[in-house]
Amino acid sequence: MPTIVVDVMPKAELLDPQGKAVAGALARTGRTGFSGVRIGKRFELTVDGPVDDALREQVQQIAEEILSNGVIEDVVGIHYEVTNAELAEEASDAASTTADGFGAPAGETH
Repeated sequence: MPTIVVDVMPKAELLDPQGKAVAGALARTGRTGFSGVRIGKRFELTVDGPVDDALREQVQQIAEEILSNGVIEDVVGIHYEVTNAELAEEASDAASTTADGFGAPAGETH
């Protein structure tokens, strides 16, 4: 089952108190080289079927209307992830089909 990840961050012009607290903790513990920290939210939506254009449009609408507060937050990314099982299935399908589109029995080549 595909997973859709939606990333939401506070608008750049707004103060991020949690980010400021983490930045202060980094400095207090001697971790230097960081000019700032912003903290956002990550949502993972598991899909029960294929991801098509209609679903992508629906996810964009959900992200803007439900998952984020448009007054203080921006949707900064929507990513479509594939599970390891799906990757293995795709690799298996690709390996069993030759360039001419006909599948060869296991262990045989054309």
